[in-house]
Order: sequence, then structure tokens, then C-alpha cells
Amino acid sequence: MQRVDVAVVGGGPAGTAAGTAAAENDADALIIEKGVPRADREQPGPDSTDAAGMLDYWTDLMDLNEPVPEWVKCRELDGTVFRGPTENVTIRSTGIDSSYPNFGFTFNRARFDDWLRERAEDAGATYRVGNGVQHVDVDPRAGHTLTLRDGEEITAEYVILADGPQRTVTNRVLEPLLSDDAIDRLASTRANHIAYQEHREFPEEVFDESLLTFWWGFIPGHTAYPWVFPNDGTVARVGLTMPIGLDLSTVESHKEYALLRESDDTVPAGNVYIRRLLEREYGDEYDIDEAFPLVEDRGKRNGTETYPISSTRPIDSPTAAKVAIVGGAMGATSAFHEGGDHVAVRTGKIAGRLAALGALRAYNSEWKHAIGDEILRNVSLADVVRGYEPSDWDRAFGVVDRMLNDGKYHTRKALTSGLRGLSLLGTYEWTKFGYRNHRYVQIQEEQYER
Repeated sequence: MQRVDVAVVGGGPAGTAAGTAAAENDADALIIEKGVPRADREQPGPDSTDAAGMLDYWTDLMDLNEPVPEWVKCRELDGTVFRGPTENVTIRSTGIDSSYPNFGFTFNRARFDDWLRERAEDAGATYRVGNGVQHVDVDPRAGHTLTLRDGEEITAEYVILADGPQRTVTNRVLEPLLSDDAIDRLASTRANHIAYQEHREFPEEVFDESLLTFWWGFIPGHTAYPWVFPNDGTVARVGLTMPIGLDLSTVESHKEYALLRESDDTVPAGNVYIRRLLEREYGDEYDIDEAFPLVEDRGKRNGTETYPISSTRPIDSPTAAKVAIVGGAMGATSAFHEGGDHVAVRTGKIAGRLAALGALRAYNSEWKHAIGDEILRNVSLADVVRGYEPSDWDRAFGVVDRMLNDGKYHTRKALTSGLRGLSLLGTYEWTKFGYRNHRYVQIQEEQYER
């Protein structure tokens, strides 16, 4: 039976960052990735994906010792457009200090994964792909036993769970350690949104190469929205995020959503929503099939991909059991900002380093120190907009636009934006206050059975 110091379940950004950090600190680190084929990758790799955008301060938050290479990037960004039913706002600064010179960039997620894998292997970690973990027997004294799908067994002193927001392995590890109601909150259908995207060629005259675009108040559901992310050439990712299992009969303002139809009895499929978005934005001037064709050699399959993304608050890890949970598996990623490669990398790096040093008990406090402000912003904003209908988004964007000066937040303009502006700021700050002292954590370490 193979024995290692640190076994990492999952080879995405969180898992590779954990393996890299563990190996750099002289641990025998093994990354185990089940592997899925993709049209844009020569070999099987991680299944997780997102819209693949990186904001300026996220590059610092990852805390990598080298920049993301140019061959991974697609486009440098100047800002983001938020579109409501009638109001729009363009933001050209995140408002957070950063060493990165631009607003951010889009990137090829498969190449990003491959680059992180190379870093892990260069650091001395072993990356095994094609035989995923079936079961983990937790034993912090004698060592954890990981059983792979082919029956092979591996023993590790520390296990880092990085299997993404579906938590295929994580939930089986946590189930004996948590009460039924706590583990039920982590079920995939309750803890995740579903995202769908298509890679489409755009006519050059309407391709906005430096701006991300999001449409809020166009489809129902909490933190549900379509987007366009510019990639290389004139190819863009056109996608959306929406809750799983939304009952359309509970949507009171059905007629106000631009991408719903009176004939819709259930929530439309992702490809239907995307088609309606393109028709709405460009259908008066273009034949969508001819002018916006699918680029079928991109994505997971035939130019499309569907993937889960965590939509709940993060959880602590049972570090007393020598187990850490990182990235999407811990709920550090967020449906509100579509993705979380930055927090996945950072939490993986922290867990890998601490496991190698035999100091994993510090993990829950260290990840809060490193990414707590980012989590607090996302959780608070998601709560502020809970229950928003199309007209609410219009009012919010109108207010935010009055707070900006050339797309950048300006304190004096915010203070003179009127009662609505002050109310919006006050609601956000009060919501943040309610999550003080890390109350955004939905499962705390003391809830795990010893």
C-alpha cells in the first residue's frame, strides 16, 4: 500500500495549489484527479470550470509567486457592464488596491488548470489522473485510507478535499462527523447553482473585447443572470447561472423577466435562455445561427459546458481529524460573482502548506484571515439582493451609476447620491455587520464530532 504525507482529492485549482504548497514544504504530496475529457484539452483533466475571468485584486489574493502566464490569458479587461431591464452601469475599477495594472483578464480555463498542474509537478507533487477516489476511511491516528475506483488503497497522514462544489467525496467524509440537518445543507441541489455556457463567434462590429457584460433582472432566481465574457479573437463565452430546481409557479413577476415567455411552465433550459438573450440583443440586425455560430472545438463538448457552482456560505474543516476542505468543496467560490478560482487557489495553498508543516489545526483561522473580506463581501451582497425583481435591479443600477465618477467609485458622489444611495449603502454595511466575527461560516469547526 502506498503511503504519502498529504493526499489531495481533486486536481483543479484548489487541489493543485494544495499539492504545490505541500511539496514546496517538503511533504510527499499526491494529487488524485478522476479526469474527464474536454474538447479543448489533449488529456483528461479536472471537471470543474467557470466563466474564466480574473479581476485585478484576485491575482494578489491567489498569492502565487509568479504571474499567470500570457499563454493562459485571452483578453485584458477595462471594466464590467451591468445591464438591468432599462438601467445600465459600467464599472471600470474594482475599488480594491491591486498590483495588477488592468481591471483584470479573461483566460482559458483548461490552460489555467494545465499550468497549475505543471507548477505542482515542478514542485515535486505527484499528479495522478484517471482513477478517482471512491471512499475515504478517516483515521487521524493510524492514517487515512483512500480507496480508489479500481480498488487500490493509499494511506495518508493528511487529506485535503478539493473535489469541487458537487462534493462527491467531501460529503461522504463529512457525513459521519455532522448531524443530519447540517449535512443536508451541503446536498448538491441545495448548496449549488447550475451554470451553462456556450462558446460563440461574434460579428467583429459588436464584439466588445475589453468589457465583461452581465444582465441582472432578466431571468428569475436568486443571483441568476446571463453573461458574455470576451475570449480570444472574436469568440466569447455566453452563459448564465441559475438556481437548481426553481419552481416557476412561485415567480410572481413572471411577465417582467425579459427572457421568460408566457408559455413557459418550467424554467427554460440554459441553451433556450442563451438563444433568447442573443435574439433580444442582436436579432433585429443578425441571423443568430449565421452571425453567432457555436465554436464546437471549445469547452467540454461541442462548444458548450454545464457545471455546478457553490451558492451557499463556506464551511470550516474538521482539522482535528487531519482533514481540510478547500475551494468549491468548502463553498468558498460564489455564484454571485460567477466563480472563484482565486479563493480556490488561496485556500488550497494554505491547507497544503499547513498540512506539510504538521500545523493543519490553524487552517480555519488562516483561511478566514486570507479571504475573509472577500467572502464577507460576496455573502453580504448576495443577501442584499435576495428577492430582487427586475424593477429593483433598475433602481439599484441607477443609484450605483450616480455613485460613480467615470466608472470608478467616488466617496463624495456616493454621499450625495440621495436617499436611495444612502439606503443601499446602509443596507449593505448593516448586512456585513450581521456577519461580523466570521458569522458567514455556515458549519463551524466545533460542530464536527470528535
